[in-house]
Amino acid sequence: MLFKGSGVALITPFDKYNKVNYEKLDELIDFHLKNNTDAIIVCGTTGESSTLSNEEKKDVIKYVVEKVNKKIPVIAGTGSNNTKIAIEMSKYSQSIGADGLLIVTPYYNKCTQEGLFLHYKEIANNTSLPIILYNVPSRTGVNISVDTIIKLSKIDNIVGIKEASSNISQVSAILAKTNKDFCVYSGNDDQVLPLLSLGSVGVISVLANIFPKEVHDLCYNFFDGNLEESRKIQFKYLDLINSLFVQVNPIPIKEAMNFLKYDVGNCRLPLCDMDNSQKNILHQNLLKFKL
Repeated sequence: MLFKGSGVALITPFDKYNKVNYEKLDELIDFHLKNNTDAIIVCGTTGESSTLSNEEKKDVIKYVVEKVNKKIPVIAGTGSNNTKIAIEMSKYSQSIGADGLLIVTPYYNKCTQEGLFLHYKEIANNTSLPIILYNVPSRTGVNISVDTIIKLSKIDNIVGIKEASSNISQVSAILAKTNKDFCVYSGNDDQVLPLLSLGSVGVISVLANIFPKEVHDLCYNFFDGNLEESRKIQFKYLDLINSLFVQVNPIPIKEAMNFLKYDVGNCRLPLCDMDNSQKNILHQNLLKFKL
């Protein structure tokens, strides 16, 4: 198991010139190390991987790996719609000491289930790092079927899946039909507790960028049998979670962090600022908490 509990889908901070802000990245890593985050996922969707160059991704992954220094797992987002590039990024991440890989389904290609299987199989054959599949059909245009996930789960270093399909029935089928060592992580902050109840082992969380301890506690209260406390945390943050996805991620989480004076910069185009009405909803939900 790569990790259990709350893995933060870490944002990538930019400076006023829209370059990666490593000083701020350093602060964010310290924040997570001090607040019980169980793993850091770097250069994923929330980290704006689609607008980072391959060289920027390599630099950011290397920086985070070296800064964390094995205190908690660092999982590198190395997915691509080009299998060759995904292999290159995965091999690089292994060479600099990443603990695992998060690999999104190939987007835009809309490949067949056999194409998905062969894509992941080829990547797995070129690295010994543990791989978490990332299924998010609302963004990629393709869903990994349960049958394909079962086949992929039999490959030794494919160890789990981040499930962001929002399909509880699919998650149930994955958990029922894969080996107990195959880990399911919620990809949706509003479904952490429901998926834990089915047998998932945690979440890869956007909310954890600002509430790392609370997302960790949501998971570990459940693991420790404190269901009521876990439920309270899930419900307490539900309105905020919804407002963090009122526009496409990571626009709202960066707006939230800037509102809270984290100063993480803007998103890169084509992601743009939120409109004022949506900002106001997000800000009002943030003001409910003493931050």
